[in-house]
Amino acid sequence: MPDKNKTGKYKIDTELGIAGHDLKNNHGALNPPVYHASTFAFPTVEELDAANLKKFDTFSYGLYGTPTSYALEDGLRKLENANHAIIVGSGLGSIAVTLAGLLKSGDHLLVSESAYHPTIKFCKNFLNKFGVETTYYDPMIGSNIKKIMRPETKVVFTEAPGSITFEVQDIPAIAKVAHDAGALVVMDNTWSAGYYYKPFDFGVDVSVQAITKYIGGHSDLFMGSITMRERALYDKIKLAASSFGHSPQPDDCYLALRGLRTLAARIKQHGETGLALAKWLAARPEIEAVIHPAFENCPGHEIWKRDFSGSCGLFGVVLKDSYSETDRNRMMAGLKLFPIGYSWGGYESLVVHDNPYQSRKTYNFPYKGPYMRIHAGLEDPDDLIKDLEHGLGLL
Repeated sequence: MPDKNKTGKYKIDTELGIAGHDLKNNHGALNPPVYHASTFAFPTVEELDAANLKKFDTFSYGLYGTPTSYALEDGLRKLENANHAIIVGSGLGSIAVTLAGLLKSGDHLLVSESAYHPTIKFCKNFLNKFGVETTYYDPMIGSNIKKIMRPETKVVFTEAPGSITFEVQDIPAIAKVAHDAGALVVMDNTWSAGYYYKPFDFGVDVSVQAITKYIGGHSDLFMGSITMRERALYDKIKLAASSFGHSPQPDDCYLALRGLRTLAARIKQHGETGLALAKWLAARPEIEAVIHPAFENCPGHEIWKRDFSGSCGLFGVVLKDSYSETDRNRMMAGLKLFPIGYSWGGYESLVVHDNPYQSRKTYNFPYKGPYMRIHAGLEDPDDLIKDLEHGLGLL
């Protein structure tokens, strides 16, 4: 069995290539194989009982993990410099399990208003029914979050950058205030894929990601990860995951581990292409603004420069307000290399519409024109630019 707390000794690109290797127990197989196992058998009752006492650390029942899921967890820990990792069935599952595991009736939760919208829906539709009150805050609040902390505030949920409007939160400033008040900080780290941002170096207690996105990389699996350094947090959230019946599926774990092997090469290409498209779009007369953390007009740009080591291929575009949503929709439908669809992080480019003007209560989005979110895939950037030029010509 792999050592579940083994720390990496090589640079991250190397660690992602060798994570989960267990040549001895896998009969020399270089890539960890798929173990389809619901039941693990034991020669004696005593050995089964002993395994059940440490079910989160050994193989006792497939619900809690298999050699395939342990191999993926090894890679996820190394990716984010964590000590512990948990795999669940989706990115939203990682958020829901974490919040359910850390909160109880009577607790207060703070959530960035720029968070992934299903996060907000989960708080409103589920946590609220179980006596957890949520307050939504301006993502650019920084240390002023102290003004809305309460004695019963137990978790501050952050997302940087926001996955629609890309504000980069000052996580260290928020974490200091939260920790001084006895609260935990949870961060959705999906935009960086854990590659360009190491959350535990900046005061985060629990990091969640949609493995569905860049780690999976091929738009063909649903999976979420939860990582942390503290064992007590791991035990609490792992108990919640298993209590809700989250069992990491071995075939999906195999695909995610395969995606992790090539993450370093892919995300660099996504980032380079994304910047090329963003710069080209920013110079077009039809465009009011391009919102990309690497651009000075993006809220929190200086924080991004300070804390992040790079950017992925996801950014926002605002058309001039002389165009209508109908114009935008016609443009999107005319693109050939940007399918219209949710999610991102796969090999293909994508575009999707959104309306960031209606949902904000604490932070006023400064633009008025129709909004799009673009994900730059692995296609040739020249071809993508030609396609966008064709689409803009339809406005």
